[in-house]
Amino acid sequence: MSKRLILITGGCRSGKSSYAMELAKKFHKKTTVYVATMTFKDDEMAERIKAHQKSRPSDWQTVEEGKDVDTVLVNLKGLSEVVLIDCLTMLTSNLFLELKKQENVIHRIESILRVINDSDLTVIMVTNEVGAGIVPDAKLGRDFRDLTGAVNQLVALSADEVYLMIAGIPMKIK
Repeated sequence: MSKRLILITGGCRSGKSSYAMELAKKFHKKTTVYVATMTFKDDEMAERIKAHQKSRPSDWQTVEEGKDVDTVLVNLKGLSEVVLIDCLTMLTSNLFLELKKQENVIHRIESILRVINDSDLTVIMVTNEVGAGIVPDAKLGRDFRDLTGAVNQLVALSADEVYLMIAGIPMKIK
């Protein structure tokens, strides 16, 4: 298997995570690592996390890391062939809340992309397409939307394949 970067984007509940897991299963040769970037926020989020955990194959390793994904990837070199990062949007949110400046988040995403490029990993990233909805009324919401769009473009540019999920149907766009 050759290394590659695959980005799966789409709206909420469009089937992104399910499709990403199906792709990862097809590539599975050694240990598949699922990097969960969601951090616990409230009871409803905890239920979503439990549902995601139950949907993963039992032989996959899960790493819960909401910020230092580049470090996780460096540590996986030689130990895994496939890494599924779910999701880039939450990672962006976590980094934005910590780093405060959009350019600092972009630098961290670029660092992750460098690690991926320097590895033999096949990395599948799930992200949300956030720019197709209404314009947020709060500045923080607009800043996050703009940052997420920039991050998605950056990763899509580096990706070997990009899929847009609509109603559970993957459409290959790159």
